[in-house]
Amino acid sequence: MPDFALEDLALGDGVGLVAGIDEAGRGPWAGPVVAAAAVLERTALPNDLARGLDDSKKLNKSRREELLVALGPCAAIGIGRASVEEIDSLNILAATMLAMRRALDALPLPPDLALVDGNRAPDLPCPVRTVVGGDGKSLSIAAASIAAKVVRDGEMAALAAECPGYGWERNAGYGTAEHKCAIEALGITKYHRRSFKPIARYCR
Repeated sequence: MPDFALEDLALGDGVGLVAGIDEAGRGPWAGPVVAAAAVLERTALPNDLARGLDDSKKLNKSRREELLVALGPCAAIGIGRASVEEIDSLNILAATMLAMRRALDALPLPPDLALVDGNRAPDLPCPVRTVVGGDGKSLSIAAASIAAKVVRDGEMAALAAECPGYGWERNAGYGTAEHKCAIEALGITKYHRRSFKPIARYCR
């Protein structure tokens, strides 16, 4: 379970404000990639809420949404996005790094250190420590993971209303059998990532 060990290590090194950063949506065939940066106010964070934070993939939809609401009074959260057009022009890794930078820039105060989930460091205006499996280790990254997932799922549900039939309200744009069948029947939309091989074959 995530805890504050990495944050405490940073504080021991003299770091003041620590942000956790994570993303949602690198793998889907459609929609933006969304990143979140979270700075937790530890003195205001209830113990039961801290115990509930975890890697967003281990939590169901309703629990993620409940946790994000509960985080409101005790966390500063910045959200950043990279569009489908940016994904296709830059590549998904570069677009993800861009979304992370935008998430950090959206925080009300710039952090002194960013703990970033994964093994790739985005170009940020502060020092970065990458943490493989960070959403299961750091409470700050876990909070960011939940925020990114909830925001992106909500945006994909809204796109599903605009482009019905693909099941985005259920599959969030991932390459499920339902999504594949819908592409075969309906074709691709402006929200599909044409640089992804499963979609590129429909662009010929």
